[in-house]
Amino acid sequence: MATSSQRPERAYHQDYICRIRYENDLPPPPGSLKMLDIPIDGLDYYASPGFASRLHRSQPINIEADSELGMPINLVGMPGVFDGDESSIQAPSFIPPIHPKDKNLLRPLSELGKPKYQGGGISFLRRTEYISSATARARTEDGSKSNAKSPAPRPRKSIDTSKDEPINVLRGVIRGFDIPHSEDAYTGPDSKENLRGLERLPADLEAWNDPKHPAKSNLRALESYPILPDLQAIPDIGNYIIAKFTANPTQVVDKYDPRLDVGMLKPNEPDEATTEKYQAKLAAHTANPANNPHPGGMPINWNFYLAPDEETAKNLKRKLDVDDPDRDDPSLYTAQTNDGRDVFRMNHQRVYETGRSTAMDPDHAYKEVAFALHDEEPGAKSSQPTMTSNGSLPHGSKKAAYYYPIAQKMQLKPHRSKNLAQLGVTARIDDEDDQMKIDTFEVVVDDLDESEKAKRAMHLAGLVGEESGAQNGEAHDEET
Repeated sequence: MATSSQRPERAYHQDYICRIRYENDLPPPPGSLKMLDIPIDGLDYYASPGFASRLHRSQPINIEADSELGMPINLVGMPGVFDGDESSIQAPSFIPPIHPKDKNLLRPLSELGKPKYQGGGISFLRRTEYISSATARARTEDGSKSNAKSPAPRPRKSIDTSKDEPINVLRGVIRGFDIPHSEDAYTGPDSKENLRGLERLPADLEAWNDPKHPAKSNLRALESYPILPDLQAIPDIGNYIIAKFTANPTQVVDKYDPRLDVGMLKPNEPDEATTEKYQAKLAAHTANPANNPHPGGMPINWNFYLAPDEETAKNLKRKLDVDDPDRDDPSLYTAQTNDGRDVFRMNHQRVYETGRSTAMDPDHAYKEVAFALHDEEPGAKSSQPTMTSNGSLPHGSKKAAYYYPIAQKMQLKPHRSKNLAQLGVTARIDDEDDQMKIDTFEVVVDDLDESEKAKRAMHLAGLVGEESGAQNGEAHDEET
Protein backbone atom coordinates (compact mmCIF):
# COMPACT_ATOMS: atom_id res chain seq x y z
CA MET A 1 0.00 0.00 0.00
CA ALA A 2 1.49 3.28 -1.13
CA THR A 3 1.89 6.03 1.37
CA SER A 4 0.76 9.58 0.81
CA SER A 5 4.36 10.77 0.46
CA GLN A 6 4.72 8.65 -2.70
CA ARG A 7 1.79 10.23 -4.51
CA PRO A 8 2.74 12.45 -7.48
CA GLU A 9 2.34 16.16 -6.84
CA ARG A 10 -0.30 17.92 -8.94
CA ALA A 11 0.71 21.13 -10.66
CA TYR A 12 -1.70 24.02 -10.34
CA HIS A 13 -1.79 26.83 -12.86
CA GLN A 14 -2.29 30.24 -11.26
CA ASP A 15 -2.95 33.44 -13.23
CA TYR A 16 -2.33 36.95 -11.96
CA ILE A 17 -5.66 38.75 -11.69
CA CYS A 18 -5.58 42.53 -11.89
CA ARG A 19 -8.71 44.57 -11.42
CA ILE A 20 -9.08 48.05 -12.86
CA ARG A 21 -10.80 50.08 -10.24
CA TYR A 22 -11.45 53.23 -12.27
CA GLU A 23 -12.15 53.13 -16.00
CA ASN A 24 -12.77 56.21 -18.14
CA ASP A 25 -13.38 55.68 -21.87
CA LEU A 26 -13.08 58.89 -23.86
CA PRO A 27 -15.68 59.42 -26.58
CA PRO A 28 -14.51 59.84 -30.21
CA PRO A 29 -14.08 63.37 -31.64
CA PRO A 30 -17.33 65.01 -32.68
CA GLY A 31 -16.17 65.70 -36.27
CA SER A 32 -13.72 64.35 -38.79
CA LEU A 33 -10.17 65.72 -38.96
CA LYS A 34 -9.52 68.52 -41.44
CA MET A 35 -6.14 69.85 -42.57
CA LEU A 36 -5.92 73.66 -42.77
CA ASP A 37 -3.43 75.59 -44.91
CA ILE A 38 -2.08 78.25 -42.51
CA PRO A 39 0.45 80.69 -44.03
CA ILE A 40 3.80 80.88 -42.18
CA ASP A 41 5.20 83.96 -43.87
CA GLY A 42 5.97 85.49 -40.44
CA LEU A 43 8.88 83.09 -39.90
CA ASP A 44 11.19 85.40 -41.83
CA TYR A 45 10.08 88.27 -39.64
CA TYR A 46 10.80 86.47 -36.36
CA ALA A 47 14.16 85.23 -37.64
CA SER A 48 15.35 88.66 -38.75
CA PRO A 49 17.98 90.60 -36.67
CA GLY A 50 15.58 93.52 -36.38
CA PHE A 51 13.10 91.48 -34.35
CA ALA A 52 15.84 90.38 -31.91
CA SER A 53 17.02 93.98 -31.50
CA ARG A 54 13.49 95.23 -30.77
CA LEU A 55 12.94 92.37 -28.35
CA HIS A 56 16.18 93.26 -26.54
CA ARG A 57 15.12 96.90 -26.20
CA SER A 58 11.59 96.08 -25.05
CA GLN A 59 12.55 93.36 -22.55
CA PRO A 60 14.97 94.60 -19.86
CA ILE A 61 17.62 92.28 -18.38
CA ASN A 62 16.40 90.79 -15.14
CA ILE A 63 19.89 90.31 -13.69
CA GLU A 64 22.31 92.77 -12.17
CA ALA A 65 25.22 93.11 -14.59
CA ASP A 66 27.67 95.78 -15.56
CA SER A 67 28.29 97.12 -19.04
CA GLU A 68 30.58 94.17 -19.81
CA LEU A 69 28.16 91.53 -18.40
CA GLY A 70 30.66 90.40 -15.77
CA MET A 71 33.47 89.66 -18.28
CA PRO A 72 36.06 92.46 -18.42
CA ILE A 73 37.04 93.03 -22.03
CA ASN A 74 38.35 96.60 -21.96
CA LEU A 75 41.81 96.41 -20.38
CA VAL A 76 42.10 100.16 -19.98
CA GLY A 77 41.68 100.83 -16.30
CA MET A 78 42.73 97.36 -15.11
CA PRO A 79 45.55 97.89 -12.59
CA GLY A 80 48.99 96.87 -13.79
CA VAL A 81 47.96 95.18 -17.06
CA PHE A 82 50.14 97.38 -19.26
CA ASP A 83 53.09 96.93 -16.86
CA GLY A 84 53.10 93.15 -17.11
CA ASP A 85 51.05 92.49 -13.96
CA GLU A 86 48.10 90.29 -14.89
CA SER A 87 46.96 89.55 -11.33
CA SER A 88 43.90 91.79 -11.71
CA ILE A 89 42.49 89.65 -14.55
CA GLN A 90 43.35 86.30 -13.01
CA ALA A 91 41.48 84.22 -10.49
CA PRO A 92 42.03 85.22 -6.86
CA SER A 93 44.53 83.19 -4.87
CA PHE A 94 42.06 82.75 -2.01
CA ILE A 95 38.92 80.83 -2.99
CA PRO A 96 35.93 82.09 -0.97
CA PRO A 97 33.96 79.43 0.92
CA ILE A 98 30.83 78.00 -0.72
CA HIS A 99 27.52 79.18 0.69
CA PRO A 100 25.44 76.32 2.17
CA LYS A 101 22.56 77.14 -0.20
CA ASP A 102 24.86 76.72 -3.22
CA LYS A 103 26.24 73.31 -2.26
CA ASN A 104 23.23 71.52 -3.81
CA LEU A 105 24.08 73.10 -7.15
CA LEU A 106 27.56 71.54 -7.07
CA ARG A 107 26.44 67.95 -6.59
CA PRO A 108 27.93 65.41 -9.05
CA LEU A 109 25.81 63.74 -11.71
CA SER A 110 25.81 60.45 -9.81
CA GLU A 111 23.77 62.03 -7.01
CA LEU A 112 21.15 63.54 -9.30
CA GLY A 113 17.85 61.87 -10.29
CA LYS A 114 15.49 59.68 -8.32
CA PRO A 115 16.92 58.02 -5.23
CA LYS A 116 17.29 54.24 -5.33
CA TYR A 117 15.52 52.36 -2.56
CA GLN A 118 16.11 48.83 -1.36
CA GLY A 119 13.35 46.24 -1.39
CA GLY A 120 13.07 46.17 2.37
CA GLY A 121 12.57 49.91 2.53
CA ILE A 122 9.24 49.97 0.57
CA SER A 123 6.80 50.63 3.36
CA PHE A 124 3.65 51.28 1.34
CA LEU A 125 3.54 47.78 -0.26
CA ARG A 126 1.97 44.76 1.35
CA ARG A 127 4.60 42.44 2.70
CA THR A 128 2.98 39.23 1.39
CA GLU A 129 3.00 40.19 -2.28
CA TYR A 130 6.20 41.77 -3.50
CA ILE A 131 8.99 41.31 -0.94
CA SER A 132 8.04 38.02 0.67
CA SER A 133 10.33 36.03 -1.66
CA ALA A 134 13.28 38.29 -0.97
CA THR A 135 12.65 38.01 2.76
CA ALA A 136 12.48 34.23 2.58
CA ARG A 137 15.72 34.13 0.60
CA ALA A 138 17.42 36.30 3.17
CA ARG A 139 16.22 34.07 5.99
CA THR A 140 17.57 31.01 4.19
CA GLU A 141 20.97 32.61 3.70
CA ASP A 142 21.10 33.68 7.32
CA GLY A 143 20.24 30.18 8.41
CA SER A 144 22.93 28.62 6.29
CA LYS A 145 25.49 31.06 7.57
CA SER A 146 24.52 30.52 11.14
CA ASN A 147 25.20 26.78 10.82
CA ALA A 148 28.74 27.38 9.57
CA LYS A 149 31.47 27.87 12.07
CA SER A 150 32.49 31.52 12.35
CA PRO A 151 36.22 32.21 12.60
CA ALA A 152 37.52 32.94 16.02
CA PRO A 153 38.13 36.66 16.63
CA ARG A 154 41.75 37.69 16.45
CA PRO A 155 43.18 39.02 19.65
CA ARG A 156 43.73 42.73 19.48
CA LYS A 157 47.14 44.10 20.19
CA SER A 158 47.29 46.14 23.31
CA ILE A 159 48.07 49.77 22.57
CA ASP A 160 50.31 51.57 24.98
CA THR A 161 48.43 54.83 25.49
CA SER A 162 51.11 56.16 27.79
CA LYS A 163 53.25 57.07 24.74
CA ASP A 164 50.75 59.75 23.78
CA GLU A 165 50.97 61.52 27.09
CA PRO A 166 52.52 65.01 26.85
CA ILE A 167 55.34 64.16 29.23
CA ASN A 168 56.40 61.14 27.13
CA VAL A 169 56.11 63.12 23.90
CA LEU A 170 58.45 65.72 25.38
CA ARG A 171 60.85 63.00 26.48
CA GLY A 172 60.91 61.68 22.92
CA VAL A 173 61.80 65.14 21.60
CA ILE A 174 64.61 65.44 24.11
CA ARG A 175 65.94 62.03 23.05
CA GLY A 176 66.25 63.37 19.50
CA PHE A 177 68.71 65.98 20.81
CA ASP A 178 70.50 63.53 23.12
CA ILE A 179 71.39 61.10 20.32
CA PRO A 180 73.76 63.46 18.40
CA HIS A 181 74.99 65.14 21.61
CA SER A 182 75.33 62.29 24.06
CA GLU A 183 77.90 64.19 26.10
CA ASP A 184 75.31 66.88 26.92
CA ALA A 185 72.47 64.47 27.76
CA TYR A 186 70.84 65.08 31.14
CA THR A 187 70.77 61.95 33.32
CA GLY A 188 69.74 63.41 36.68
CA PRO A 189 66.33 63.40 38.35
CA ASP A 190 63.41 65.20 36.70
CA SER A 191 62.72 68.75 37.85
CA LYS A 192 61.01 71.89 36.56
CA GLU A 193 64.22 73.02 34.85
CA ASN A 194 65.54 69.69 33.51
CA LEU A 195 63.83 66.60 32.12
CA ARG A 196 65.39 63.30 31.15
CA GLY A 197 64.83 62.01 27.63
CA LEU A 198 63.72 58.52 26.69
CA GLU A 199 66.22 55.71 26.60
CA ARG A 200 68.58 55.84 23.63
CA LEU A 201 68.38 52.50 21.87
CA PRO A 202 71.29 51.01 19.92
CA ALA A 203 69.20 51.19 16.75
CA ASP A 204 68.82 54.95 17.20
CA LEU A 205 72.55 55.46 17.62
CA GLU A 206 73.27 53.29 14.58
CA ALA A 207 70.78 55.25 12.47
CA TRP A 208 72.44 58.50 13.49
CA ASN A 209 75.97 57.28 12.76
CA ASP A 210 74.97 55.68 9.45
CA PRO A 211 71.93 57.55 8.09
CA LYS A 212 69.96 55.92 5.26
CA HIS A 213 67.35 57.19 2.86
CA PRO A 214 63.84 56.23 4.07
CA ALA A 215 62.74 55.01 0.60
CA LYS A 216 66.01 54.27 -1.26
CA SER A 217 68.26 52.12 0.90
CA ASN A 218 71.14 52.21 -1.61
CA LEU A 219 71.69 55.95 -1.10
CA ARG A 220 74.08 57.26 1.51
CA ALA A 221 74.53 60.74 2.97
CA LEU A 222 77.67 62.47 1.74
CA GLU A 223 77.69 65.42 4.15
CA SER A 224 75.70 66.77 7.07
CA TYR A 225 75.35 70.31 8.37
CA PRO A 226 74.32 71.35 11.86
CA ILE A 227 71.48 73.89 11.81
CA LEU A 228 72.45 77.06 13.68
CA PRO A 229 71.30 80.69 13.75
CA ASP A 230 73.55 83.26 12.08
CA LEU A 231 73.84 85.55 15.07
CA GLN A 232 75.93 88.12 13.26
CA ALA A 233 73.32 88.53 10.54
CA ILE A 234 70.30 89.11 12.80
CA PRO A 235 69.11 92.71 12.08
CA ASP A 236 67.68 95.12 14.63
CA ILE A 237 64.10 94.10 13.67
CA GLY A 238 64.93 90.44 14.36
CA ASN A 239 63.85 88.97 11.00
CA TYR A 240 63.81 89.41 7.24
CA ILE A 241 61.23 90.28 4.57
CA ILE A 242 61.05 88.64 1.13
CA ALA A 243 60.00 91.11 -1.59
CA LYS A 244 59.25 89.97 -5.15
CA PHE A 245 58.74 92.32 -8.08
CA THR A 246 55.95 91.52 -10.54
CA ALA A 247 57.98 93.01 -13.39
CA ASN A 248 61.60 93.90 -14.11
CA PRO A 249 62.39 96.92 -11.90
CA THR A 250 65.21 98.11 -14.17
CA GLN A 251 65.64 98.80 -17.87
CA VAL A 252 68.27 96.06 -18.27
CA VAL A 253 66.65 93.10 -20.02
CA ASP A 254 69.51 91.14 -21.62
CA LYS A 255 71.29 90.21 -18.37
CA TYR A 256 71.02 90.41 -14.60
CA ASP A 257 71.46 93.90 -13.21
CA PRO A 258 74.02 93.71 -10.32
CA ARG A 259 72.66 96.97 -8.90
CA LEU A 260 69.68 95.00 -7.56
CA ASP A 261 71.93 93.36 -4.97
CA VAL A 262 72.20 96.69 -3.09
CA GLY A 263 68.79 98.16 -3.95
CA MET A 264 66.91 100.08 -1.25
CA LEU A 265 63.22 100.11 -0.36
CA LYS A 266 61.92 102.99 1.76
CA PRO A 267 58.38 102.52 3.10
CA ASN A 268 55.85 105.35 3.17
CA GLU A 269 53.44 105.83 6.01
CA PRO A 270 49.93 104.63 4.99
CA ASP A 271 47.06 107.08 5.00
CA GLU A 272 44.13 106.92 7.43
CA ALA A 273 41.75 105.25 4.93
CA THR A 274 44.21 102.44 4.22
CA THR A 275 44.87 101.93 7.92
CA GLU A 276 41.17 101.77 8.79
CA LYS A 277 40.48 99.31 5.97
CA TYR A 278 43.35 97.08 7.09
CA GLN A 279 42.23 97.18 10.72
CA ALA A 280 38.69 96.18 9.66
CA LYS A 281 40.02 93.16 7.73
CA LEU A 282 42.23 92.18 10.65
CA ALA A 283 39.30 92.43 13.09
CA ALA A 284 37.13 90.30 10.79
CA HIS A 285 39.87 87.65 10.62
CA THR A 286 40.20 87.65 14.40
CA ALA A 287 36.43 87.23 14.88
CA ASN A 288 35.94 84.57 12.17
CA PRO A 289 39.22 83.18 10.80
CA ALA A 290 37.46 80.37 8.91
CA ASN A 291 35.66 82.67 6.46
CA ASN A 292 38.01 85.67 6.54
CA PRO A 293 41.66 85.09 5.56
CA HIS A 294 44.47 86.93 7.24
CA PRO A 295 45.03 90.26 5.42
CA GLY A 296 48.80 89.86 5.63
CA GLY A 297 51.02 92.86 6.19
CA MET A 298 49.96 96.48 6.04
CA PRO A 299 49.49 97.50 2.36
CA ILE A 300 51.89 100.41 2.09
CA ASN A 301 53.79 102.03 -0.77
CA TRP A 302 57.54 101.72 -1.22
CA ASN A 303 60.10 104.01 -2.85
CA PHE A 304 62.72 102.02 -4.74
CA TYR A 305 66.30 103.31 -5.04
CA LEU A 306 69.24 102.01 -7.09
CA ALA A 307 72.89 102.89 -7.52
CA PRO A 308 73.58 105.08 -10.59
CA ASP A 309 76.10 102.61 -12.07
CA GLU A 310 77.58 99.16 -11.57
CA GLU A 311 80.82 100.48 -10.07
CA THR A 312 78.91 102.12 -7.20
CA ALA A 313 77.01 98.91 -6.58
CA LYS A 314 80.23 96.87 -6.58
CA ASN A 315 81.97 99.18 -4.09
CA LEU A 316 78.91 99.24 -1.83
CA LYS A 317 78.86 95.44 -1.78
CA ARG A 318 82.53 95.41 -0.79
CA LYS A 319 81.80 97.93 1.96
CA LEU A 320 79.10 95.64 3.37
CA ASP A 321 81.21 92.46 3.11
CA VAL A 322 82.67 91.70 6.53
CA ASP A 323 85.19 89.29 4.97
CA ASP A 324 86.67 91.91 2.62
CA PRO A 325 90.03 93.08 4.07
CA ASP A 326 89.71 96.48 2.32
CA ARG A 327 86.15 97.21 3.39
CA ASP A 328 87.29 100.19 5.52
CA ASP A 329 89.11 101.84 2.62
CA PRO A 330 87.61 105.35 2.12
CA SER A 331 88.33 105.15 -1.60
CA LEU A 332 85.42 102.74 -2.01
CA TYR A 333 82.99 105.66 -1.75
CA THR A 334 82.09 107.04 -5.18
CA ALA A 335 80.68 110.49 -4.28
CA GLN A 336 81.16 113.38 -1.86
CA THR A 337 78.78 115.80 -0.20
CA ASN A 338 79.15 119.58 -0.12
CA ASP A 339 80.96 119.40 3.21
CA GLY A 340 83.46 116.81 1.89
CA ARG A 341 82.03 113.60 3.35
CA ASP A 342 82.42 110.37 1.37
CA VAL A 343 79.06 108.78 0.49
CA PHE A 344 77.27 106.46 -1.92
CA ARG A 345 74.43 108.04 -3.89
CA MET A 346 71.21 106.06 -4.53
CA ASN A 347 68.75 107.50 -7.04
CA HIS A 348 64.98 107.13 -6.90
CA GLN A 349 63.52 104.78 -9.55
CA ARG A 350 59.77 104.51 -8.99
CA VAL A 351 57.02 103.95 -6.41
CA TYR A 352 55.72 100.44 -5.77
CA GLU A 353 52.63 99.31 -3.92
CA THR A 354 52.14 96.12 -1.98
CA GLY A 355 50.27 93.40 -3.88
CA ARG A 356 49.88 90.02 -2.27
CA SER A 357 51.30 89.93 1.23
CA THR A 358 51.65 87.10 3.73
CA ALA A 359 52.57 87.83 7.33
CA MET A 360 53.83 85.08 9.59
CA ASP A 361 52.17 84.25 12.87
CA PRO A 362 54.11 85.95 15.68
CA ASP A 363 53.54 82.88 17.88
CA HIS A 364 55.43 80.79 15.28
CA ALA A 365 58.33 83.11 14.49
CA TYR A 366 60.43 80.37 12.86
CA LYS A 367 57.73 78.71 10.75
CA GLU A 368 59.52 79.83 7.57
CA VAL A 369 63.25 80.37 7.44
CA ALA A 370 65.93 80.79 4.77
CA PHE A 371 69.01 78.55 4.85
CA ALA A 372 72.58 79.21 3.74
CA LEU A 373 75.01 76.29 3.63
CA HIS A 374 78.49 77.32 4.68
CA ASP A 375 81.47 74.96 4.33
CA GLU A 376 84.45 75.03 6.61
CA GLU A 377 87.35 77.18 5.52
CA PRO A 378 90.60 75.42 4.65
CA GLY A 379 92.96 75.04 7.58
CA ALA A 380 90.27 74.85 10.29
CA LYS A 381 90.89 72.26 12.97
CA SER A 382 87.34 71.19 13.76
CA SER A 383 84.35 70.65 11.50
CA GLN A 384 81.85 71.22 14.29
CA PRO A 385 80.89 74.84 15.06
CA THR A 386 81.41 75.95 18.64
CA MET A 387 80.15 79.06 20.36
CA THR A 388 82.53 81.44 22.04
CA SER A 389 82.31 82.46 25.69
CA ASN A 390 79.94 85.32 24.93
CA GLY A 391 77.58 83.11 22.92
CA SER A 392 78.73 84.22 19.48
CA LEU A 393 79.57 82.16 16.43
CA PRO A 394 82.68 82.92 14.38
CA HIS A 395 81.02 83.67 11.06
CA GLY A 396 82.57 82.08 8.01
CA SER A 397 84.93 79.77 9.91
CA LYS A 398 82.70 76.82 10.83
CA LYS A 399 80.70 74.39 8.76
CA ALA A 400 76.98 74.82 9.38
CA ALA A 401 73.58 75.49 7.80
CA TYR A 402 72.70 78.96 9.04
CA TYR A 403 69.05 79.94 9.12
CA TYR A 404 67.42 83.36 8.90
CA PRO A 405 63.82 83.89 10.10
CA ILE A 406 61.29 85.21 7.54
CA ALA A 407 58.58 87.48 8.97
CA GLN A 408 56.76 88.55 5.80
CA LYS A 409 56.53 87.76 2.09
CA MET A 410 55.11 90.41 -0.22
CA GLN A 411 54.68 91.14 -3.90
CA LEU A 412 55.58 94.59 -5.20
CA LYS A 413 53.87 96.02 -8.26
CA PRO A 414 54.16 99.51 -9.79
CA HIS A 415 51.93 102.18 -8.31
CA ARG A 416 48.55 101.97 -10.05
CA SER A 417 47.47 105.61 -10.15
CA LYS A 418 50.85 106.80 -11.42
CA ASN A 419 50.88 104.26 -14.26
CA LEU A 420 47.38 105.21 -15.37
CA ALA A 421 48.35 108.88 -15.28
CA GLN A 422 51.35 108.17 -17.47
CA LEU A 423 49.08 106.44 -19.99
CA GLY A 424 46.71 109.42 -19.98
CA VAL A 425 43.76 107.40 -18.62
CA THR A 426 43.40 109.42 -15.44
CA ALA A 427 44.48 112.88 -14.37
CA ARG A 428 47.70 113.12 -12.42
CA ILE A 429 47.20 113.83 -8.75
CA ASP A 430 49.96 115.04 -6.49
CA ASP A 431 49.44 112.60 -3.66
CA GLU A 432 51.34 112.15 -0.42
CA ASP A 433 53.83 109.81 -2.09
CA ASP A 434 55.10 112.65 -4.29
CA GLN A 435 55.46 114.88 -1.26
CA MET A 436 57.31 112.21 0.76
CA LYS A 437 59.54 111.09 -2.11
CA ILE A 438 63.29 111.66 -1.79
CA ASP A 439 65.09 111.94 -5.11
CA THR A 440 68.56 110.92 -3.92
CA PHE A 441 69.87 109.11 -0.85
CA GLU A 442 73.40 109.58 0.46
CA VAL A 443 74.45 106.30 2.10
CA VAL A 444 77.25 105.96 4.63
CA VAL A 445 78.16 102.53 6.08
CA ASP A 446 78.71 102.93 9.82
CA ASP A 447 78.34 101.04 13.09
CA LEU A 448 75.00 100.66 14.86
CA ASP A 449 73.96 103.28 17.35
CA GLU A 450 72.91 102.52 20.93
CA SER A 451 69.20 102.12 20.20
CA GLU A 452 69.86 99.71 17.32
CA LYS A 453 72.24 97.72 19.49
CA ALA A 454 69.60 97.42 22.19
CA LYS A 455 66.97 96.18 19.70
CA ARG A 456 69.38 93.68 18.22
CA ALA A 457 70.47 92.40 21.63
CA MET A 458 66.83 91.87 22.58
CA HIS A 459 66.31 89.52 19.63
CA LEU A 460 69.59 87.72 20.25
CA ALA A 461 68.58 87.09 23.85
CA GLY A 462 65.86 84.75 22.63
CA LEU A 463 68.44 82.63 20.82
CA VAL A 464 71.46 82.39 23.12
CA GLY A 465 70.13 83.75 26.43
CA GLU A 466 69.68 87.24 27.77
CA GLU A 467 73.17 87.81 29.10
CA SER A 468 75.08 86.22 26.22
CA GLY A 469 72.76 87.87 23.71
CA ALA A 470 73.56 91.34 25.00
CA GLN A 471 77.28 90.65 24.99
CA ASN A 472 77.09 89.17 21.50
CA GLY A 473 75.21 92.18 20.16
CA GLU A 474 77.82 94.61 21.46
CA ALA A 475 80.80 92.55 20.38
CA HIS A 476 79.68 92.02 16.80
CA ASP A 477 78.38 95.54 16.34
CA GLU A 478 81.86 96.82 17.00
CA GLU A 479 83.22 94.52 14.30
CA THR A 480 80.75 95.47 11.55
